[in-house]
Amino acid sequence: MMKKNACISLAVMLSISFSLSAQNDSTKNKLYTFQNTSLTFEQRATELVKQLTLQEKLALMQNDAKPVDRLGIPAYNWWNECLHGVARDGIATVFPQAIGFAATWNPNLIFKVADAISTEARAKHEEHVRKGERKIYQGLTMWTPNINIFRDPRWGRGQETYGEDPFLTARTGVSFVKGLQGNDPKYFKVIATAKHYAVHSGSEHNRHIFDAVVSKADMFDTYLPAFESLVKEGKVYSIMGAYNRVNGAPACASNYLLDSVLRKKWGFKGYVVSDCGAIGDIFRNHHYAKSQPEASALAVKAGCDLTCGGEYLSMEKAVANGTITEKELDISVNRLMLALFKLGMFDDNSMVSYSKIPFSENNTPEHDALAKQTALESMVLLQNKSKLLPLSPTALSNGGNKQTIAIIGPFANDKYVLNGNYNGTPSSPVTFLQGLQNKLGSSATIITNNFIKKPEKVYSSEANRDDSIAKAVSACKDADLVIFCGGIDASVEGEESKIDMKGFYKGDRTDLNLPEVQLNALKALKAAGKKVILVVTNGSALALNWENENLDGIVEAWYPGQQGGNALAEILTGEYNPTGRLPLTFYKSEKDLPEFEDYNMKGRTYKYFTGTPLYPFGYGLSYADFSFNNLSLSKNTAIKNDSITVTVDVKNTSAVDGSEVVEVYASAKNITQYRAVKSLIGFVKLPVKAGETQKATIRIAVNSLRQFDEKLNDYKVYSGEYQIGVGKSSSDIVLNAKLKVN
Repeated sequence: MMKKNACISLAVMLSISFSLSAQNDSTKNKLYTFQNTSLTFEQRATELVKQLTLQEKLALMQNDAKPVDRLGIPAYNWWNECLHGVARDGIATVFPQAIGFAATWNPNLIFKVADAISTEARAKHEEHVRKGERKIYQGLTMWTPNINIFRDPRWGRGQETYGEDPFLTARTGVSFVKGLQGNDPKYFKVIATAKHYAVHSGSEHNRHIFDAVVSKADMFDTYLPAFESLVKEGKVYSIMGAYNRVNGAPACASNYLLDSVLRKKWGFKGYVVSDCGAIGDIFRNHHYAKSQPEASALAVKAGCDLTCGGEYLSMEKAVANGTITEKELDISVNRLMLALFKLGMFDDNSMVSYSKIPFSENNTPEHDALAKQTALESMVLLQNKSKLLPLSPTALSNGGNKQTIAIIGPFANDKYVLNGNYNGTPSSPVTFLQGLQNKLGSSATIITNNFIKKPEKVYSSEANRDDSIAKAVSACKDADLVIFCGGIDASVEGEESKIDMKGFYKGDRTDLNLPEVQLNALKALKAAGKKVILVVTNGSALALNWENENLDGIVEAWYPGQQGGNALAEILTGEYNPTGRLPLTFYKSEKDLPEFEDYNMKGRTYKYFTGTPLYPFGYGLSYADFSFNNLSLSKNTAIKNDSITVTVDVKNTSAVDGSEVVEVYASAKNITQYRAVKSLIGFVKLPVKAGETQKATIRIAVNSLRQFDEKLNDYKVYSGEYQIGVGKSSSDIVLNAKLKVN
């Protein structure tokens, strides 16, 4: 730390600390009140804002915030990403995609993952600061998690979410936010951003002009609960506004969403940032304002403090013509500066423990092991005909003769498919082929064939007109077992794109089927008499109808991160007994669903779908068998502010150790106001050794039975009799008990 001017009194020296990051040659001998560390952050932020000119304030209200050299405020770019690992900033641990986080049904694990991610984010940021670098993807304000509800599997960005259920999304999201933001009573480790607020889940091609029309009941029962939980429980400090309109008003200029609900109803204390270019959309695409200055002023007055873009620079005109006052701008600037104070950016490193995290904490062996554990817990065993899996060493040896296993398919040896989107760069990614070779190479003969080259033909029917399939079948002619690694990848599902081909349109999907060429290859392999295990990669549901009926096993791998190959190998060989469960419904066809852009929840997700799914929400197989017995509620009559404890005995009736996810659902057939078919209200992942019985204990808030009452314009827990069901999926309720709510 530089020596202070000799003429400064000892008292002042004791009360004022300089931030190394905030000093430069022009300010090193000048003191400002906002640098006085004996004041609260709120006081310091207020004092800082007093020093700023209008032009400086506006420059600080864009993601690429410019420095204020005369005050020693460095440049800062608010845009950074860490959806499932620090993204877009070189080497970092790549964990499974976010949908895989939800598939673990293990919030405690996701907390550990987020803690590791924020450690790497801090390590990288501090290294950048030491080098004088303050560019995009180098800051501490992370634009994640995406907690939009995956209401329709055709949405390409659903892979970024925690699935279709508000309760599972909330539990996963709260843990993730807490892991990111840390537990220091004064400083944030990093700041998390819950996005995209609100009522946003496709389509991608028209997101800049779309109006999501939704009832108050659907808004508060489906689209908003996870945001409320992250604000109230997770204490998330940033919210990102969505591109779309909600019932006519742009989300980033909605007084109702940003002020009435977010700040007044939920008590949110942090800052709001727009999605990138969304402030421009208010004027250009939504035609909600007559000019860019007016659109910017509307957004700020509604409560959107920061723009991803440069639109807020136009507000110099808005202030001049009286559309907005500088005092109104000060509210937003104050919130932004307060966030930077809470990150420790104006204090000496000696005061901020997180600033001491060394760069060596990035991409560590411990984080690699955590990525593998998360991949293991995320993968879901969907089908296991005739108990072909796991592939035991004795079965592979085939009486002393090594079996031959063919590992083929477009994603067998593909590193890209491991990553999903919004990802970092893994240092040593393990493909499915590599992982299986590592595990099976000594006990089986491995042959491989890429089948078709990606990306030119992997999604194209053209591959059916050449000899790719015939060559693949021929390559497998001596195989005792074929492991086919197929599905889709993030090149065809994701944020708005230019893709327009069969099954895919500009980031979204138009059908749920496996690409035709892959399905035809699987049919050809089965026609040749082969045993086939399908490993599917995807971030959304697939309609695996023929596959489910005809293949010998199916494993849902999602986009499993850098340790995907090793995790898959341990699952297929039984070294790890699968524990993943689906966080979304796998439908038989997109025809089972309403129109994609219809935001009414009727007929969507397990909560409102009355048809028969291919694989239900919460579904997943194990190599072990479990039975449930002795369901008990701590009380059978409760009032609305109560909590109850649900207990059930879980017995492992098999000869192998495993874990069961005990899922608790509520239904209320005799309460007409209870709109859901059933609702998840609690769960626990419970390890149970072979032959043993463990008691699952799950605490349930009676308030989780609430429904939004449009007449009251608020939530209400309706009096009456509820059925509390415990099961293995939303369609497999094993035991039921009655709960009367007075």
